[in-house]
Amino acid sequence: MESEKPTPTPRRSSNAEHYFEHFLFGSRWILAPVYMGLVAAMLLLLIKFGGELWHLGSHAFTLEESEVIIGVLTLVDVALIMNLLIIIIFSGYENFVSKMEDLHSHRDRPEWMGHISFTDLKIKVIGSIVAISGIELLKSFMNVDNLSNRDLGWMVGIHLTFVLSGVLYALMDRLQGKGH
Repeated sequence: MESEKPTPTPRRSSNAEHYFEHFLFGSRWILAPVYMGLVAAMLLLLIKFGGELWHLGSHAFTLEESEVIIGVLTLVDVALIMNLLIIIIFSGYENFVSKMEDLHSHRDRPEWMGHISFTDLKIKVIGSIVAISGIELLKSFMNVDNLSNRDLGWMVGIHLTFVLSGVLYALMDRLQGKGH
């Protein structure tokens, strides 16, 4: 007759441990005001966007072509940053604070929402930084007469550092994913 292995009894935690663990778990809500702050930052960016759009519209006939292009690139830059903030707010909240269960069936819910892991979020942040850096570099090249070669060299070097960092991070993430 086979001897039966005793089933391990679940460890009973003390009341202090129980409350401490619930306190730690609840502390995730400390992030909620941070996400509200990012929403406030989006409002500030909206004001910046509106100001730049007003400037472009009110001076459309007097600005040089390069100034209009720089202005439009600034608008694109602000839009990219705001898109990045939305991704960070939604995915950060869902990954670290609470699931937005009531919104899962909302018809306007973005397809990616609820499916971006912390690793995916980091890749998107790095990709956005590279895109924003590229736009800033393009704006600098449009205004190249006002910059020194040293300044341009630093800008290109910093952009290439962002690009290389992004590629290396994506490569490390891919290698780590294949190992599991």
